[in-house]
Amino acid sequence: MSIEVSSESPSVVGPAISQVSEMLGVPAPTLRSWERRYGVPTTSRSAGGHRRYAEVELHQIRVMRDEIARGKRAADAALSVRLLLDEAHPQRSRIDTILAAAAHTDSSTISRVLDESLDELGLGLAIDNVLLPTLRQIGAWWESSRCEIPQERLLTETCRSWLAQQISFAQVQSPEPPILLACGPRDMHTIGLEALAALLAQQQRSSRILGSKTSELTLVSAAIATSAAAVVVVSQLRTHRRAAVDALRSAEEAGFRVFYAGNAFAFDRERRDVPGVYLGEAISAASAIVLDSVRVDAPRPGVPRQIA
Repeated sequence: MSIEVSSESPSVVGPAISQVSEMLGVPAPTLRSWERRYGVPTTSRSAGGHRRYAEVELHQIRVMRDEIARGKRAADAALSVRLLLDEAHPQRSRIDTILAAAAHTDSSTISRVLDESLDELGLGLAIDNVLLPTLRQIGAWWESSRCEIPQERLLTETCRSWLAQQISFAQVQSPEPPILLACGPRDMHTIGLEALAALLAQQQRSSRILGSKTSELTLVSAAIATSAAAVVVVSQLRTHRRAAVDALRSAEEAGFRVFYAGNAFAFDRERRDVPGVYLGEAISAASAIVLDSVRVDAPRPGVPRQIA
């Protein structure tokens, strides 16, 4: 429910709804609907009862807009806004400390806070509740010009180095074939795959990250060459979904267990007729699903066919 400010309250400073609509590219009726139905944002009112938007409320709208653009329904986008920006988030102080460190190009503090999170929460919760929410936050800030590219890159690269360190510490020596982790043929971002690789390594399961924009042919060829125990494909945008589905289908037809994740598959309708198992949004849960499927006593996939 929106917060009403009485006529006795001091005037509230901030742009009006028409200005916000033009600035952020969201129609005014949509802004009213989001506030009325989902409480995003909880705007203040001027002395005359008109909506006025503070910077924090503008940021809520940007995140809401961008989550919907990635394929989420409005209700789910509003939930993402609350989870991402909730001041009561149990790890909010750590997230804010990391963001402040990124603003000051302080990679050592970022690594220290991640280490503290690991010690207190364990790797899965440190990733799901600290590392990934922080990256989503700075990504939203960068898209809304609230931070500079160097800050976003510093945070991303420090997190990637930290994840690589966790994989190195695990010293995986499993004789089992690897689990292949790949972005869809049109997808770029690998940080989720790197997080999944770290959790698999913690359980002494080897994996191989094929990287961004992994073509259908490369995916199947690599799976055959390594006798992969499973194949995971991640896709983030609806416009990239079809290529990812085609890659999954080819890997399944070649005889491999396939799994998929990412915003491109966030809703039930986007998972219809998609081969394989959906891994959900939590990396720790995704790791458990994959590991349960490929444990030693699980049925093995059929003999892969050769590529013509």
